[in-house]
Amino acid sequence: MSYIIAHNLVKEYGEGEAAVLAVRNMSFEIEAGEFVAVMGESGAGKSTLLAMMGAMNPPTSGEYIVDDIPVYRLGRERRADFRREFLGFVFQSFHLVPYLTVAENVMLPLVTLRASRRQKRAMAEGALDRVGLTDKANRLPSQISGGEKERVAIARAIVNEPPVLLADEPTGNLDSKTGRVVMNLIQQLNKEGMTVVMVTHSTECAGYAERVLQVSDGGLMREDTLPGAPRLPLQQAI
Repeated sequence: MSYIIAHNLVKEYGEGEAAVLAVRNMSFEIEAGEFVAVMGESGAGKSTLLAMMGAMNPPTSGEYIVDDIPVYRLGRERRADFRREFLGFVFQSFHLVPYLTVAENVMLPLVTLRASRRQKRAMAEGALDRVGLTDKANRLPSQISGGEKERVAIARAIVNEPPVLLADEPTGNLDSKTGRVVMNLIQQLNKEGMTVVMVTHSTECAGYAERVLQVSDGGLMREDTLPGAPRLPLQQAI
């Protein structure tokens, strides 16, 4: 059985003649450890779909299952637990707290974890090590570059070691060279076993995925399997 299953997902906003169908009857399956890109024009329903996959936006109808868990049958508190245990989020905007250090920003998802501050700090430093930023742990976000901010955001997303990473235009605010650094990092995380679902407008970024879901007018138009191409090893990319 597939790790992620979306079955006839529908998301409608509003009622009657003013209703907008953002996602319509979308069905697909994703295997554990797969890297899937979601592409489409602005307004195609990509971000709405990702929010549903992130257990943040209940569908109007349909079923969403992860690891045999029917996500939207869970109560609100249990769904929050699900997000913390299963999902890491990376967005186009870095969403770093300006007055917290890099390490403190990475520690934010651990706030409800029953562990000492020393243990949480060690987890944050471990995540920063994975993205090549251990030397920036005590800096403020204003003291690092845009590409480094995105890598901090990735470290924050993986500090809990979630099995699934959801990324919404992770290179949207970066130049092409820095974007490739970030994409090589995301691909490396996928090679280490993390399931990745990424929304992107970029065909270059989509080329890092194994499969592309093409979305249009809220519906899944087609799926393309990509042959994949060798990328820089992580140590060369960062």
